[in-house]
Amino acid sequence: IPKRDWSSDVCSSDLRPRSTTDPAAGAGGCGGAAPPHAAGVDLREKLEDLRGELDPFADAHERHSHLVDRARRAPRLGPAERTDANRVPGCISVVWLDGVAVADGCTFRAHADSPVVHGLLALLCDFFSGVPAAEVAACELDPLAELGISRGLSPTRVNGLASARARIRAIARAAAGPAC
Repeated sequence: IPKRDWSSDVCSSDLRPRSTTDPAAGAGGCGGAAPPHAAGVDLREKLEDLRGELDPFADAHERHSHLVDRARRAPRLGPAERTDANRVPGCISVVWLDGVAVADGCTFRAHADSPVVHGLLALLCDFFSGVPAAEVAACELDPLAELGISRGLSPTRVNGLASARARIRAIARAAAGPAC
């Protein structure tokens, strides 16, 4: 498993350039053929990278432990950023999420009082960071469900994480404009 550097001050992503002419590259994004992005980010490829990262962990507890360890290296929002405007409603844990969304790529960061929730949020931040705002805004994909992580979570935690995904999409939608 390739090691990633999670020490930057934003949720980092594997932003390897992706060929848009390679037919073996598969479908990407949230809805079909992979659009050519400035950074070459493809959500389906990011999902497969995460699947490969999590595959060695046999059970849900090991996966959650890995996500908690991974999130320790991801930055949290500072105290000045933990405002009511950044608070995610619908979460049992106290959760703040903020992002910068621009046409050619978004950056998301989060903080939660629960280590497990922070780990799950860091995964969401990483997954959607680096992706164009219009694609994030239109994306219905739930990476936690696709990776099988949601299966072991309580309904209230699943609902809270859905609220976090909705906030990510709302931030992106505001940058992408009325078409989204």
